[in-house]
Amino acid sequence: MAKKNICVTAILALAASLWAGDTASFVDLGFSSDGRTYMFAQYGVQSGTLKPWADLFVVDVPRNNFVAGGKISYFHDTPVVAGQDGSGALYRIISRNASIAEQYRVDFCRQGQPLYVSLENDNGSRGETIEFRDFESGDFYRATLVPFTEGSGSTLKSSFYIDLEKVSGNGGRRTYTMGAPQLKRPLVVSYRIRKVMTAPRDGSSIIFVIEMKKQAAPGGDVDVRYMVEAAKLP
Repeated sequence: MAKKNICVTAILALAASLWAGDTASFVDLGFSSDGRTYMFAQYGVQSGTLKPWADLFVVDVPRNNFVAGGKISYFHDTPVVAGQDGSGALYRIISRNASIAEQYRVDFCRQGQPLYVSLENDNGSRGETIEFRDFESGDFYRATLVPFTEGSGSTLKSSFYIDLEKVSGNGGRRTYTMGAPQLKRPLVVSYRIRKVMTAPRDGSSIIFVIEMKKQAAPGGDVDVRYMVEAAKLP
């Protein structure tokens, strides 16, 4: 048994040295019945310590901002063992904060209805334009992510916004700007639209899931994290 434990420890140490930063997993936790509140989470394993972690977020969709107390983080104090992916930290943070889901009437069974899912691995640093359609409503969308970067190395900061065009099924056309370009995020090197979804049976609540790549350490390693841009479209 001692030899087995030594082997497992060696394998985990090797994995930690080979991972290029740590990559979060995004979790869609659902909307409130009126589509005005959205909850999501992300979780992963720290590459240096192998300790699992998780973040929980509750978003006011019309304001495109977190509700009061809507950003919660959890870091476990011991590392994962072979075969674990860190999802235990996710289950713990959800179970410990079930009251906030009840407070904002988030229904875990009202997960987002996907309109667009990206499977590409381009880093998105030069921006991107995507097109997609809501086949239930007939609405067509075109979204352009516009990034900004300043500085380099340890002084690098970045931001972005999204230009969104919506063409309704009856031909009406409207444009929107989403995001906060004035918010400069330290060490974030790129952004990419990974998913777009609406609240079930409510095409007016729209969520853009944004993948962020953040400089983790000198030498090029990056951590992958997620955020959302939300809107209630007329």
